[in-house]
Amino acid sequence: MPNSAIAAAPSKLLIVEDDVIFANTLNRRLTKHGFDCVQVDNNNDALLACHRHTPDYILLDMKLAEENTLSIITPLRKLRPQSRIVLLTGFASIATAVDAIKLGADDYLSKPVDSQTLLATLKGSKAETIEVDSQNEQTLSAEQVEWQHIQQVLKANQGNISATARQLSMHRRTLQRKLQKRPNSA
Repeated sequence: MPNSAIAAAPSKLLIVEDDVIFANTLNRRLTKHGFDCVQVDNNNDALLACHRHTPDYILLDMKLAEENTLSIITPLRKLRPQSRIVLLTGFASIATAVDAIKLGADDYLSKPVDSQTLLATLKGSKAETIEVDSQNEQTLSAEQVEWQHIQQVLKANQGNISATARQLSMHRRTLQRKLQKRPNSA
């Protein structure tokens, strides 16, 4: 067995990913770190595999070919309340991160993600922060990332508060309150 902090029996990991090459790569890398991986490529098979294989960890790609895995987070959480659920996405946004956490995901990562970050997140050692600039190795809080996102959308809308609020799917007054409270180090 490879050098690993995982004792006796390997931790079971369910990978829900429709990109076969990426899923195989994840499977190989995580198996080397002591995980017993099961791969599926759709929501229905994910629910069946969760029931059959009782995973300790569940790694979901948010966007499958014809499906969105946000819809199965709550059923997966009900089947395996103690499992750690991590959502991976190439379409990161504050709104989907908030939705995923509200639905029961433990964490949310943007693709591409390196192996060490993925392992740390699966093991729960990552604080409630979102990495956004790996070249500067800067880790920002969720509030700081949200602030930056709001600023980008506001700029794209040429400072129009109403248009920005509509694009962000939030009430105009809520947006104004957020703009008045600038998070530290944003």
